[in-house]
Amino acid sequence: MWLKILSIFSWVAHEAAIFHDGRSFIKMSGTVYDVAIIGAGAVGTALARELSRYRLKILVLEAADDVAAGATRANSGIVHGGYAAPAGSLKAALCLRGNRRFAGLSDELDFPYRQTGSVVLAFDDEHLNTLETILVNGRSNGVGGLEIVGRDETLRRVSRLNPVEVREGLFCSGAGIVSPYEYAIALAENAIANGVEILLNSPVTGLGAVSGGGSGLVDIEAGGRVYRSRFVVNAAGAAAATVAALAGPSTFSINPRKGQYIIFRRGSAGGLDTVVFQSPSAGGKGILVTPTLWDNLLVGPDAQEVQDPSDLETDPESLARIIRVARRSISDIDLKQAIRVFSGTRPSSDRGDFIIEWSEELTGLLHLAGIESPGLTASPAIAETAIHLLSEAGLLLKDKPGFHPDRKAVIRPGPLGPATMAAKAAALPPGNPDRIVCRCEQVTEAVIREALDRGIPIRSIDAVKRRTRAGMGACQGAFCGPRVRKLVSEAAGIPAIDVMGPSRDRTAILTDLDAMRKLLND
Repeated sequence: MWLKILSIFSWVAHEAAIFHDGRSFIKMSGTVYDVAIIGAGAVGTALARELSRYRLKILVLEAADDVAAGATRANSGIVHGGYAAPAGSLKAALCLRGNRRFAGLSDELDFPYRQTGSVVLAFDDEHLNTLETILVNGRSNGVGGLEIVGRDETLRRVSRLNPVEVREGLFCSGAGIVSPYEYAIALAENAIANGVEILLNSPVTGLGAVSGGGSGLVDIEAGGRVYRSRFVVNAAGAAAATVAALAGPSTFSINPRKGQYIIFRRGSAGGLDTVVFQSPSAGGKGILVTPTLWDNLLVGPDAQEVQDPSDLETDPESLARIIRVARRSISDIDLKQAIRVFSGTRPSSDRGDFIIEWSEELTGLLHLAGIESPGLTASPAIAETAIHLLSEAGLLLKDKPGFHPDRKAVIRPGPLGPATMAAKAAALPPGNPDRIVCRCEQVTEAVIREALDRGIPIRSIDAVKRRTRAGMGACQGAFCGPRVRKLVSEAAGIPAIDVMGPSRDRTAILTDLDAMRKLLND
């Protein structure tokens, strides 16, 4: 095995070595890292940013072509209040701690976040009992701002609710909404600005201890190279069990659960300024209806057990079922305003709770696994917990002089200007910073060029979309896609044909939307 072969090579700091593992030539990095993080989702980037406060060499290895490309990308974007997780669980403790960090992090890193509150609706007697149980559990978790109110008061507070179905509502003042991928991108950009190295397109394929001399170092094979680190943190999301198995028999399993969503055009959330849940069931928190920070309406997700975490297909039958259920909460959902459907995979574990523990097989390997909902909310606290465990294990935490906590966003939520203005600016010549590249979301060339110069290599149209919203409007990139591709090509110095296109074909999305509408109208 390649890890055994490594032992015949002496390690020379800051110099590269080439060796053969019996299959291919592998290049060894010349840096010994203090911590290598596997995965650049919400948890991995939160940990990287917190570790960047200290005099440490930090490496992040991400299998995808961008940060926030897994469960973080396709996420409801809810900062949960902390009442749902079972009392005494890691989910409960870390959700509440993480929730309390978001306002401050948003101030520092300038990502979209708003404390909106949430409501859980009861439609029948069984649901009424469930609300009481949630209230008791939430208070046991230390959650404040919880109260159950009757039908009339619930409808008064949330005017868009379906008056036919609602019996009572459990309100939580501490819940909020966040743009999940913008959150992780902000963390990653700030981490890079503070010295963290993030390598994309680097799936981890091997882990092992460096033999001889009790070095306490771990070798990581990723993307055809070998990296050496004192500690390794497995924050690989749906792939966490696969990564764990590289070090030996895994003590946990990840059971992927797919959830599908429908998103509506900007402005569709008008009149709804809180997150609306339905009474939960054994399958999860149920179908939610929420505004986004950009005033879209977001509906979903369902829950489907899948074998392959890369299965991100949507189907009209499931989408129609989601809308039928959602209309019990909000009856005036306008299907004509639906512009996109998508799905995401939740990394559910066989333990039903977050897994934060040291590997039994490989010294120095820390698992952060099974981070499903409320994992996004808990991510700042998960990072703090991981740092505490690393410190206990011998990682020396010395404050870094000159650490910069602040980062400015490329864009901020706000109203769109007149369509006539956008059309006129779209006709400006290429190279003009005021030229509108995306008419739907009114994104200028200057904004896209700035997003392309933030320290994370961008090679895809989707990566630009997540940073600037170009392609998120009603036409879903039909107009701006070629313009974005050209700008990425120029910035990256690669042929336009090598710029990766959208992750989903626009025609397939429109086909699913049309089929969904037909099912609902029949």
